[in-house]
Amino acid sequence: MKKTILAVAIAAALPWSAAARAVTDIDALRAEFNQKFKALQGDYEARLKALESRVQTAEIKADNAQQDAAANASPPPVSAGAFNPEISLILQGAYLDRAGGERPITGFLPAGGHAHTERGFTLDHTELVMSANIDPYSRGLVNLAVADDEVEVEEAWFQTLRLGHGLTVKGGRFLSGIGYQNEKHPHAWDFADNNLMYSALFGEHLVQDGLQVRWLAPTELFLELGAEVAKGQFFPGSDGGADKNGADAWAAFAHVGGDVGASHAWRAGVSYVRASPREREAFLDDLNDFEALSLFSGTSKAWLADFVWKWSPDGNPRQRNFIFTAEYFDRDEDGDLLCEDATADGGACSGLTDRYASDQSGGYAQAVYQFMPRWRIGTRYDRLSAGSVDFGANEAFLGSTDYDPSRWSLMTDYSPSEYSRFRLQFARDKSVQGDPDNQVILQYIMSIGPHGAHKF
Repeated sequence: MKKTILAVAIAAALPWSAAARAVTDIDALRAEFNQKFKALQGDYEARLKALESRVQTAEIKADNAQQDAAANASPPPVSAGAFNPEISLILQGAYLDRAGGERPITGFLPAGGHAHTERGFTLDHTELVMSANIDPYSRGLVNLAVADDEVEVEEAWFQTLRLGHGLTVKGGRFLSGIGYQNEKHPHAWDFADNNLMYSALFGEHLVQDGLQVRWLAPTELFLELGAEVAKGQFFPGSDGGADKNGADAWAAFAHVGGDVGASHAWRAGVSYVRASPREREAFLDDLNDFEALSLFSGTSKAWLADFVWKWSPDGNPRQRNFIFTAEYFDRDEDGDLLCEDATADGGACSGLTDRYASDQSGGYAQAVYQFMPRWRIGTRYDRLSAGSVDFGANEAFLGSTDYDPSRWSLMTDYSPSEYSRFRLQFARDKSVQGDPDNQVILQYIMSIGPHGAHKF
């Protein structure tokens, strides 16, 4: 009986012993496999890194060789049949309900002669734009502004494409890079009319016939520096001052900006403009309420500061976005002013030339909110400071004022697509002393053909 029990126990223990040995063998085999696999993996990783290094070296050599070849190669010929410019037409019109006649900004020499104000239905501004790459090294653009029976060349320039090192050169007629609003054409404005600051400084915007150099720094933070030399025939310059060899106007600007998270972006800038007008014409109301012709010769210097803040959810502006913009200027002018003799016609001026000096400033702030796709609302506040104005002996004929012009504007616009926009705007205009004006503007803007993206 005891032998039988022992045999049964031995028979039962044998499978457990075999199973234990099998488990031990599997663990050993697994450990051996892991060791060999890690060794093989390390070998392949080392070989892969070596291969990547050789490929990277080869790519760098190929890029350098390609750049050297491009730099030394002659420009490819451009045949007449290859000319295929991008052509776009901007149709911009409005219905204007506001005071008519000439309404120059009180206390400021008019920028560009008479200050006309149209009323009723009007073809406000039509632009024909043609642009194309000239060759791999430069690009050209012409912008023609059409108004009734007149065609004006707003811009006609070439721009380099491959100088490298962040440098770009532009030559011809161009909108100056100063400030924020200056490079924007009227169809790209957020309001139907220009702000008072630019109206007082340049009439519409500063146009230069000359050369511009820009440098974009190779940094994460956006940093751009620029300088311009120009003929200087446009306000605040004059045809007389520009009638000479060399440059009669120059400008410099610096812009810096960046992102704040995924939803916010900003840009700030400072600019300087200097011109030397000679016999620059302006019409002023004298003490007899007569429109007197004045001629200014001297220097005009202006500092500008600008700031822009943009918000859009996760950086996507298609659904909603908000843009805040503010600009400020300080301008000094010093020289001589001739008020032509108009006594025979009932004017007060007697043809006297005497000193003229002014120190004036001002600016605007505006906010535009796209609260849903295609719909925007906005408000803008303009204010100018008459500052100090010294007419010298002509003070007896022209007088001066301490009135500070201002204006409030509200607008809403609807864009059925990226090529069209309809805008309704209301403004309370106090830019003319003693004659406030309530203004209503209904505007349309249509774009035909390709149109490049607007600047930040």
